[in-house]
Amino acid sequence: MMERELREWFAGCRKAMVMGIGNPLRKDDAVGLEVVRKMEGRVGKGVELLECETVAENFLEEVERIRPSHLLLVDAALLGLRPGESRFLTSEELPVETVSTHLLPLRIFCEYVREVVGCKVALLCVQPGDTDFGEGMTRELEEAAERLADTLSLVLRDLCGEGEGR
Repeated sequence: MMERELREWFAGCRKAMVMGIGNPLRKDDAVGLEVVRKMEGRVGKGVELLECETVAENFLEEVERIRPSHLLLVDAALLGLRPGESRFLTSEELPVETVSTHLLPLRIFCEYVREVVGCKVALLCVQPGDTDFGEGMTRELEEAAERLADTLSLVLRDLCGEGEGR
C-alpha cells in the first residue's frame, strides 16, 4: 500500500529531496533521521537526502537552491497507531493547528515551500513508541525505519534519477 502511494506521488519526479526530521535524544523521535541515514548510497543523483533534526526551517535556503520537484519529510508523529506503523500525508492533509515539537509547525513550513519553490510536498509520518529522553530507538521503530528506507530507496531509484548518488 505505502509503495503504491509513494509511486503515485513521485510520478513525474525530476529531482527529489527527502528530509529526515527528529530529535536524536528522544528515542523513537529520531526515526526520520534514521530512515534518511539508511537510504545513503541507495538512491541516484536525482535525490538529495538531508538530516534536519528538529529544525527543518534551517534548511529552507538549501531547498530553495536545489528546487526539487518533490519534497518528502519523514518524521515521527502521534497518529494513534501501533508503534512503527506509518501514514503518507500530503501537506494539505496536515491539521492547520497542531501541537508540535518543531519551532515552525510543519504545515506552515510545507505551505511556504510549496509557494516559494513550487514543488509537491508530503510527509511520511511514523508512530513512535517511546519518546522519552535517551538514545536509540525501540525494536519496532528500528524495523520500521529499515522497511521505509527500503521502500523509499526502491521507489526513488525507479522514478527520480539513476546513477551513483547519496
